[in-house]
Amino acid sequence: MAGQSDPHISLFSAEEVEFMAEDELIEIVPNMRMDPLNFICGDFGPFLPQIASQVPLWLAVALKKRGKCAIRPPQWMSVENLTRVLEGERESQGAFQVLPFHYVEISRLLFDHAREDIPDMYMVRSLIEDIRDVRIHKVETSLEKFSGTSAVKIPNLSAMEVNIIRPFVGRALQAFYKHDNPEKIPDVDRASSAQTRAANNEPRRQLRR
Repeated sequence: MAGQSDPHISLFSAEEVEFMAEDELIEIVPNMRMDPLNFICGDFGPFLPQIASQVPLWLAVALKKRGKCAIRPPQWMSVENLTRVLEGERESQGAFQVLPFHYVEISRLLFDHAREDIPDMYMVRSLIEDIRDVRIHKVETSLEKFSGTSAVKIPNLSAMEVNIIRPFVGRALQAFYKHDNPEKIPDVDRASSAQTRAANNEPRRQLRR
């Protein structure tokens, strides 16, 4: 993934974050009988009609697309719980309510592929969007108070929120450290230019014919 393979690019794409969220476990209710499925990530099943079973989200979506199961939304996606979370987010400007790390991606996948399995789907989606907007505003407010330190700690952030602030915080910390310790930070542009000149000055190898 781009965010892991290249240290200079710390921002994951939305698709990459969603891909990681698909490993989260969720409950399904099969409507068929099936032997256990064996994957590198684990064994799931056997599956029996109307007997709930936990599977990774990606497998739940795949079975749902084939009409093999219904998906049970997680308890945190109830209207009552989301209403309580939204109220807590609005009342507490300095703290974030506890939600699953991938709450944005999980809810989006369920809205896309299992909306008929979600009670009060439109209300649930509206509450999650409101929660996300309030939390993003709080993240922006927290970053306005950001000062040069060796670490940044904002508890209970989600994957999407961490992904948004990671590039800014990384560059800010590097700038603060470079300001305080200029002799310890190599000039990346100068080093890259020197490497390019050295490569251009090397003798060319003859191509095989």
